[in-house]
Amino acid sequence: MSAAVREQTAPRPPLGTGPPRRSTGPGPRRREKTADRGVWPYVLIAPAVLGTLYLLVYPLVRAVVISLQDFGLRQLILGDARFVGFKNYETLLSDGRFWEVVRRTFLFMAINVVLIMALSTLVALMIERLGRFGRTAVLSALVLTWAMPVIAATTVFQWLFHSEFGIVNAVLTDLGFESFDRYPWFAHGPAAFAILVTLIVWQSVPFAAITLYSALTTVPAELYESARLDGASGPRIFRSITFPIIRPIFMLVFSLEVIWTFKAFVQIWVMTNGGPGDATTILPVYAVQTALSSQRYDLGSAASMVTVVLMSGVLVFYFRQMFRQEDELA
Repeated sequence: MSAAVREQTAPRPPLGTGPPRRSTGPGPRRREKTADRGVWPYVLIAPAVLGTLYLLVYPLVRAVVISLQDFGLRQLILGDARFVGFKNYETLLSDGRFWEVVRRTFLFMAINVVLIMALSTLVALMIERLGRFGRTAVLSALVLTWAMPVIAATTVFQWLFHSEFGIVNAVLTDLGFESFDRYPWFAHGPAAFAILVTLIVWQSVPFAAITLYSALTTVPAELYESARLDGASGPRIFRSITFPIIRPIFMLVFSLEVIWTFKAFVQIWVMTNGGPGDATTILPVYAVQTALSSQRYDLGSAASMVTVVLMSGVLVFYFRQMFRQEDELA
């Protein structure tokens, strides 16, 4: 029998017992490519992360370090500051003027936030009920107000309430209030305080109103129609339907306004420098005054850190209350 015949008649091995096939799965080279691809997203976001750390985290850490040092003008020039622990905080917390500034800061924040949220809600509800032309006009005015630079708006308010050339004094005098002839608004503490509140509310209402109006557009119209058919009044509809739906956005805007008004600085510094006396001095202004007037940068940094802690405490307390209400409603 020839070799060809033997090869044809030889029994074949059962299926599955032949030589192993070459695997087509992901080999080492493909795993390396996947690993390289997984690094690229981190490489791309690295500049943004590093920039954030440098612009936000580093100044905060630096301020904490300075608040724990004896850091004055000499140390700023020579760089030989020594650590003194919490001595600066003890000096700060034992100062009666500091606690008066803290009280004024919370009063300033409370008045501004209440007025901003109340006016913004009313403006948002008004925009929702306007026609297309009225809605466009009001929204355009709000955007233009919001876009005005802070320094420019502050300068305009300074001229409005100028004792000799201000429009406010001229209008009040023409209306028969002769006592407002050349009235020095910025020389009286309550008047200067009220002007600053008016300025900050005027600048803050556009953002809050536009945001709340955007939230109002998400409320289904069918709910309003059903409530009106049941005889519900406007305030009852707002309490039972509108506010529960827009509450997350409302609380977000509320938190942002607390932060922005708590750390208001530019308007006060440009308009009054915290005066007259301390009538318009709040914590951010107090920190800058302490650092610049006597070159006590350590006490200024300590005041800034206390400001951050107080603001964080207010927000933590507020969020706890908000989450507790959500758990009760769930």
